[in-house]
Amino acid sequence: MPKHPPRAWQRMLSGRRLDLLDPTPVDIEIEDIAHGLAFVARWNGQTRGDWPYSVAEHSLLVEDLFTRMNPAQPAKWRLAALLHDAPEYVIGDMISPVKAAVGPAYADLDARLAAAVHIRFGLPAAIPAPVKRAIKAADRVSAWMEAVRIAGFAEPEADRLFGRPPAALIADLAIRLRPPAQVRADYLARHAALLAACSPQAHCGPRAAVRQ
Repeated sequence: MPKHPPRAWQRMLSGRRLDLLDPTPVDIEIEDIAHGLAFVARWNGQTRGDWPYSVAEHSLLVEDLFTRMNPAQPAKWRLAALLHDAPEYVIGDMISPVKAAVGPAYADLDARLAAAVHIRFGLPAAIPAPVKRAIKAADRVSAWMEAVRIAGFAEPEADRLFGRPPAALIADLAIRLRPPAQVRADYLARHAALLAACSPQAHCGPRAAVRQ
């Protein structure tokens, strides 16, 4: 009997069947992303509290930080900040040392999924390098906050690994630990608000997805 190639797709709760090795925008749904990220724990779950700190919650914080740090940036790049970890809804979250050990294969998979997500929601497949660096800077601030407040890091260690953020930037920000359903709802609401805020000229909006 002929051998079938190994299965590389995952069925989503929306009914979509996403090919993880060759993803297409038509199989991306924000409801699947929000649900998946709300149930994926940051820091491999090694955080204080009764609820894991999810990637969806982290993404909301990063978008907030990005906006504070770059108030003139348009809504489409704030949307990119919200979606910066979207591929993790199907490939999970790895701490940075493990990503480095896995090597380029993980990075390639992440990049293919990110491109499909971006196109699905009207963003360029590859985010411009200056915007990507600005999102990464917000991501590092979030990582410092999480490390110190819930992941057991001493401040000097977090300073060395992530860089110490300006106190005024984070003074009124909290690390929230909430049930996944609440985080999922807030992620969906923020995504909808950012899409609505995009100007028509920015071509920022969901591409039509015809169900099969």
